[in-house]
Amino acid sequence: MDQSYDAIIIGAGVIGAAVGLELARGGRKTLNVDALPAAGYGSTSNSCAIIRVHYSTLDGTALAYDGYFYWKHWADYLDCLDERGLAVFHDCGCLVMKTQQNDRLAKVLKTVEALDIPHEHWDAEQVRATLPGYDLACHWPARLMTDADFGAPTGGALEGGVYFPTAGYISDPQLASHNLQRAAEATGGTFLFNRRVVEIPVSRGRVEGVVLDDGTRISAPVVVNVAGPHSAPVNRLAGAEADMRITTKALRQEVVHVKAPEGLDFEKNGLVISDSDIACYCRPETGNHILVGSEDPDCDPREMVDPDTFNRDLTDQAVTQAFRYAQRLPALKVSQSPKGVVDLYDVTEDWIPIYDRSCIDGFYMAVGSSGNQFKNAPVAGRMMAALIDYCEGGGDHDAKPLRFKLSNLDHSIDCGSFSRLREVNQDSSFSVLG
Repeated sequence: MDQSYDAIIIGAGVIGAAVGLELARGGRKTLNVDALPAAGYGSTSNSCAIIRVHYSTLDGTALAYDGYFYWKHWADYLDCLDERGLAVFHDCGCLVMKTQQNDRLAKVLKTVEALDIPHEHWDAEQVRATLPGYDLACHWPARLMTDADFGAPTGGALEGGVYFPTAGYISDPQLASHNLQRAAEATGGTFLFNRRVVEIPVSRGRVEGVVLDDGTRISAPVVVNVAGPHSAPVNRLAGAEADMRITTKALRQEVVHVKAPEGLDFEKNGLVISDSDIACYCRPETGNHILVGSEDPDCDPREMVDPDTFNRDLTDQAVTQAFRYAQRLPALKVSQSPKGVVDLYDVTEDWIPIYDRSCIDGFYMAVGSSGNQFKNAPVAGRMMAALIDYCEGGGDHDAKPLRFKLSNLDHSIDCGSFSRLREVNQDSSFSVLG
């Protein structure tokens, strides 16, 4: 081979860059390879980049809560300057509405109380005081605009929600990836852009490195697939799908941006909101806009696509999401030709990621990030580095999964819960909520 490294990371999105950083900090000579021109230019750049702590599983919740502290103290975590400045964490908090669909958050509350995560119960009056003009009428089930009953209240009203102060969003997710790149480079890591991996040589059951589209051959005893929506094709290059019970696919998603109603400074006073009654989540966006995404109700199409050829134009789905949110904010003006973004999620069957080794020695996976793992990138980077150290040091992760001690709370993650060999986790929300 032409070059050699201790570890090659395929992908330089926010999680790929974090994996590169943590492996470099652990003393490995690392190379992140990405087909795009810079870190975070793929699906990461269009991420809603919401930082929240409510998940459907205990380990998922613990991982997210640990991750919050990295974003809260981002400069300390990086310990490195970036000529472009640092990504800003907007620490606005998150309100999750109590609905019939989430059993008024009974399961979520049990989990966050077990982990001692701060939260407040807000009644309807407090919600309206925080969000003037908010209408809490029930609208479930979610519908498409073609349904004759779209927009009609279905009886009753929401009683309020749970507010999590340890939440917010990153307004520039691509910059966050660049920050991680600079931190990795400061520790000795290397990044190579505009190069696609076209072959992953394997000999006697062990990965040997990668071959790039320009013919360059690079050797390494460790290769990590963090290719986002391209993760499934990369796994096939290595033959890593042979024993996987959980797999990944690229799912097309639309997010719409709407102007906040006149008189509501949502950019300054808004917060992240999850509302399963209208099957939408939202967060503030620059220019006093509101970013609105779908929480994947049954009526919304789930379009699995080829990650290299998919429709990047907004459709009626974006308009539907905007009108669903207008059920809460009747003063919201919705255009039939809205602004927004279209990109991909990398999803598993249960929308819980795979952080694991593979059946090929030396080949690892941080995939299936399902649109809800941006917030976990720093922790995922540390966890993958610990997993790789464990397996390369002789640990049998399949038989005795690594337990990973979190940094900011007294909890150890059973990394087997993110295994490629797990059964579908029935505790999942089976949606972007994780």
